Amino acid sequence: MAKSSSLNVRVVEGRALPAKDVSGSSDPYCLVKVDDEVVARTATVWRSLGPFWGEEYTVHLPLDFHQLAFYVLDEDTVGHDDIIGKISLSREAITADPRGIDSWINLSRVDPDAEVQGEICLSVQMLEDGQGRCLRCHVLQARDLAPRDISGTSDPFARVFWGSQSLETSTIKKTRFPHWDEVLELREMPGAPSPLRVELWDWDMVGKNDFLGMVEFSPKTLQQKPPNGWFRLLPFPRAEEDSGGNLGALRVKVRLIEDRVLPSQCYQPLMELLMESLQGPAEEDTASPLALLEELTLGDCRQDLATKLVKLFLGRGLAGRFLDYLTRREVARTMDPNTLFRSNSLASKSMEQFMKLVGMPYLHEVLKTVISRVFEEKKYMELDPCKMDLGRTRRISFKGALSEEQMRETSLGLLTGYLGPIVDAIVGSVGRCPPAMRLAFKQLHRRVEERFPQAEHQDVKYLAISGFLFLRFFAPAILTPKLFDLRDQHADPQTSRSLLLLAKAVQSIGNLGQQLGQGKELWMAPLHPFLLQCVSRVRDFLDRLVDVDGDEEAGVPARALFPPSAIVREGYLLKRKEEPAGLATRFAFKKRYVWLSGETLSFSKSPEWQMRHSITVSHIRAVERVDEGAFQLPHVMQVVTQDGTGALHTTYLQCKNVNELNQWLSALRKASAPNPNKLAACHPGAFRSARWTCCLQAERSAAGCSRTHSAVTLGDWSDPLDPDAEAQTVYRQLLLGRDQLRLKLLEDSNMDTTLEADTGACPEVLARQRAATARLLEVLADLDRAHEEFQQQEQGKAALGPLGP
Repeated sequence: MAKSSSLNVRVVEGRALPAKDVSGSSDPYCLVKVDDEVVARTATVWRSLGPFWGEEYTVHLPLDFHQLAFYVLDEDTVGHDDIIGKISLSREAITADPRGIDSWINLSRVDPDAEVQGEICLSVQMLEDGQGRCLRCHVLQARDLAPRDISGTSDPFARVFWGSQSLETSTIKKTRFPHWDEVLELREMPGAPSPLRVELWDWDMVGKNDFLGMVEFSPKTLQQKPPNGWFRLLPFPRAEEDSGGNLGALRVKVRLIEDRVLPSQCYQPLMELLMESLQGPAEEDTASPLALLEELTLGDCRQDLATKLVKLFLGRGLAGRFLDYLTRREVARTMDPNTLFRSNSLASKSMEQFMKLVGMPYLHEVLKTVISRVFEEKKYMELDPCKMDLGRTRRISFKGALSEEQMRETSLGLLTGYLGPIVDAIVGSVGRCPPAMRLAFKQLHRRVEERFPQAEHQDVKYLAISGFLFLRFFAPAILTPKLFDLRDQHADPQTSRSLLLLAKAVQSIGNLGQQLGQGKELWMAPLHPFLLQCVSRVRDFLDRLVDVDGDEEAGVPARALFPPSAIVREGYLLKRKEEPAGLATRFAFKKRYVWLSGETLSFSKSPEWQMRHSITVSHIRAVERVDEGAFQLPHVMQVVTQDGTGALHTTYLQCKNVNELNQWLSALRKASAPNPNKLAACHPGAFRSARWTCCLQAERSAAGCSRTHSAVTLGDWSDPLDPDAEAQTVYRQLLLGRDQLRLKLLEDSNMDTTLEADTGACPEVLARQRAATARLLEVLADLDRAHEEFQQQEQGKAALGPLGP
């Protein structure tokens, strides 16, 4: 049994940010931090005081996280980035509403005294002798303290307060991982019982000491259960000051999902019911888990559930049948073909998530070349006369500014120059489209044609497919390439406008030109002849796309989206192996092309180089960040492996930026997740000059001074399938409708008559539905009992006392 916890975080947009540049604007980006770990960095939005990011992250976490923070900074190409402000959300604030947080929140000033991190290890005893009570506080060590000095370290000491008494430990120089191992004894003074407070400070020779964090324990805690173990450092208790909007505001969406995932056998009956749902007539289904889920799921939960369901059925090789089930239900209840799949129904969301899951490499292959051209060429183009900036056209013509008509002709040529290759790439991609997608579109084509066979509806079968492929896949990727991993950064305002025009054109092509000349955007009319020429090519492309043999997914692995040998991540990194002390640090890093699969982490001089060195993924024991001070380099991670003799070896890899670092950390942690004997602690520094740069220990084999973070990973479309976690999500969603299901089909004594009158169903159908409902309720009850047993086991473990680090 395992616990699972994940944060769904969306950094939507900012507003009214202060100007940090001489131009009167800023170049804002946002850092997302969970406790001490930076988990994401949005792209920079250039020259904006109201940036739109729209970036979404799923962060898998340990259950004991405390705080989520958003830092908004202004990127400075020279010098340090300026901090604009921050938002801090405690775990309690996030869980206060089961729906999570979706609101504008004013940015607050960043107070250095509140920027604490790390933990302290204490052992406290309450003693009594002839002189009264004595508190003995054993201050052992601390880890992951905030760096306060320019060297990237601190000079920490601890100060212990009990009533009016206080004592200090010695100061440990230049470390974020101090080992004191000092016992401080304080005598109780007359008066009311006092709390124990332990503060950590960074000693400064000049100026005042810097605060590093504190812990505090009530008199009741000291008496009943004296502290013994690791404790998270907290800032001084003070309310976070709202700047009143002077620093601007950030709109964020955050939802915490916590759950207990049971062993696979517990979910097997539910899985069988889900698979059986596909076998009956979808149109008449009212009692299966899938029918109930479709009725229950609303809003933001629908997209998450659609992803889980698609992954579940994809892992069983049944994604096509699942999508066909939803399609038949959607088509059967659609009266007007113009509204088919236009809503965000479970059918629409499932097809959308299915395309992302299986089609992202295909999308990149089709669009990446042209999107890169748009970003690199930075051509100015505009068809809307209300938005034309004719003064900018001096860069295009040496004869002065162009007229509006000339600007329109120039823009038309540029747009068709980009649109032509996009359409060519799409219509020529039939053979590269994943077979699973083609089969899903084939089924969709057939169901729509059966439902609307009339001659006046002959385009509906094309529109159903192009509505997904063009309007929900290609066009959004063109509009926001960053969100589809086509680019590392968001577009600047000029490029963003060009992408918008291209996305509108692709949408018009996907609509088969049916809405051309309608609506408010009549300024697009000069582009219409070109778009209409593309429509016939798209119809031919869709005919060829659905001309595929087979009715089921072929070659889809049983439990994973990608086989173990498939490359899940690759690219150039700087690599350094453990070397004897004294080797020149910077020159020890060498550029290597790196491949990661479920089996190996491989390196070579270039992608074409035949000689490769590999690390076996099953030998990995930890994948962690490395402090910048270790090599005086940013964005370095370490991969710790264990050989057959039990010896540990470390490989250091440097990434280009924090996003790339997070993606590699996440991919390596996921690949090595099943490995046994993971390290609970490691060194975030390096062993140089005969000591560890982090904790200053002189033994290379010294135990790690910082806990590892193997549970912290980023979710993405290419995640391996996890049937147990996905089945748990389905179970939780079904619980919401259990009472409704009981009332509807079991508890009403007149239900048979009511159903027959309302639906015309025969008694045999009603009997089957009642039996299916009874089975589903029984399965849910069994899962309830399994969760109760698991919770009792957890409570029994907790009663045994705290675990060590």
